[in-house]
Amino acid sequence: MPIKPSEQENEYFAKLEIQKRLKEQAKRAQAVAEEEKKRLQELHHMHCPNCGMQLQETVLKEVTVDICPGCQGVWLDEGELAKLTGDTKGVFSFIRGVFS
Repeated sequence: MPIKPSEQENEYFAKLEIQKRLKEQAKRAQAVAEEEKKRLQELHHMHCPNCGMQLQETVLKEVTVDICPGCQGVWLDEGELAKLTGDTKGVFSFIRGVFS
């Protein structure tokens, strides 16, 4: 006659099964999130955050900036403003000069 597992054993194996399922669920959720992030990046890459038009790259003082033909917005990547100004002093006067 087989020995019936104790209640503690049943609880232990139930906890292990729950932990296993939670790990699998977290792994699937992470994969879905990564796929969604990639899809959104492909969908929005080089599109104006203001109006959604396709951005055009233009070289301005040896720095490639993104300009929107729809709303005339100028979009800079990280560090490009510092390259354009040479330093952080007079940033606003430089920007004023670019658009004058």
